[in-house]
Amino acid sequence: MTIDLSSLRRQVWNAFFVAGVATVFVLLLREGFHQGWSFFFQLCVNGLTLGSVYALIALGYSMVYGILKLLNFAHGDVYMVGAFIGYGIMTVFGAPPGSSVPVWLLVSFMFGGAMLGCALLGVIIERFAYRPLREAPRIAPLISALGVSFFLQNSALLLLGAQFRSYPFGLIGNGGGVQISSVFISATRIFVMAGALLLMILLTVFVNRTRLGKAMRATSFDREAAMMMGINADRVIAATFFIGSALAGAAGVMFGLVFTQIFHFMGFTAGLKGFTAAVVGGIGSLPGAMLGGLLIGLGEAFATGYVSSTYQDLIVFSILIFTIIVRPTGLLGAPVLQKV
Repeated sequence: MTIDLSSLRRQVWNAFFVAGVATVFVLLLREGFHQGWSFFFQLCVNGLTLGSVYALIALGYSMVYGILKLLNFAHGDVYMVGAFIGYGIMTVFGAPPGSSVPVWLLVSFMFGGAMLGCALLGVIIERFAYRPLREAPRIAPLISALGVSFFLQNSALLLLGAQFRSYPFGLIGNGGGVQISSVFISATRIFVMAGALLLMILLTVFVNRTRLGKAMRATSFDREAAMMMGINADRVIAATFFIGSALAGAAGVMFGLVFTQIFHFMGFTAGLKGFTAAVVGGIGSLPGAMLGGLLIGLGEAFATGYVSSTYQDLIVFSILIFTIIVRPTGLLGAPVLQKV
């Protein structure tokens, strides 16, 4: 009888991973028992809200990586641009209660403008920063991505200044919400979680059911073969950047609505968290990006509530390291097939 060592090793690592997750879950239940379940569930709400934002950012990372095998480190700064576009539209029409348009229409303009502006920005970035380097060594587009990131950060600093901008508190629902026992869920958080879930469902349906979505999957699997079958790879890649960047723009507005303050450097940390979520869930996997985003959001919320906000980034990136060690492909990722 022969023993498959690679399969055995994988099973051992999976057992370690399950044991680690179970240990963390037991510790959280213990903390919830000591500090009160209302506090625990309130942290869950906060974590799911933040995780929804991270999931939208992670989707952009996974879409681009799935097709180009490129880590688009400028994606976080596209998210920052979306937050400022939403703020600019709100400033033009006036913030409630002095706004010249109803709140629902103002929010629609903010999301529509941010998503369209970021989508066009993503297409421009792909056309001028990545497409000329598509056949270059992998380090070249990576350096280009970092350059675009610094360019967007410093452009925002030069044009808008370093001061924080503030979305009005309670723009949606006027600070109201839902009270479930002792847990309060604000209308803004409900809107953000529902909006993020809707965008994720629409993206999933688009990728699985539409002709362009099928072209994206074919290009992701084998770009050269897809081109031989008549698929326009340049068009597919541009569409991928368009959609991924639009999701980042929506995430930027959502962040502003929930946490109110935005600034020129906000995309750096959020981009790292979104990238972390994509890797934890399985880079290149859309369901994995969603799951990873929610897990990272919950991890950050629990770290802030039960440990300290000082260590929240340490704990979040410890989750990344632990996942890479135990399951390098991520939670829902699959091993990369090498073409020969």
